[in-house]
Amino acid sequence: DRFEFVYTPKHGSWLNMAEIELNVLTGQCLNRRIDNIPIIRRETDAWQNHRNNLNAKINWQFTTNKARIKLKRLYPTYEM
Repeated sequence: DRFEFVYTPKHGSWLNMAEIELNVLTGQCLNRRIDNIPIIRRETDAWQNHRNNLNAKINWQFTTNKARIKLKRLYPTYEM
C-alpha cells in the first residue's frame, strides 16, 4: 500500500503543470510519514481546500510564442 511520485524527465517537465502542483503538495502536506490512507485523504483534502481558498496559482512562464519556437515542427506554417 505504498505509493511514490514519479516525475517526468527534465527535458519534458516544462510541459507538466501537474508536476509543479504535486511538488507543492509534497513540500507542504506530504513532507512527513503518514501511515494510513484515511489520514492522507483528510490531509490532502484540507491542503487542497486551503490552496483553493487562497486562489493559489502556478507562475506558468511557457507562452504560446515560446511553444511555437520550441515545438516548431508541430506548428505548420502557411504562406499566403
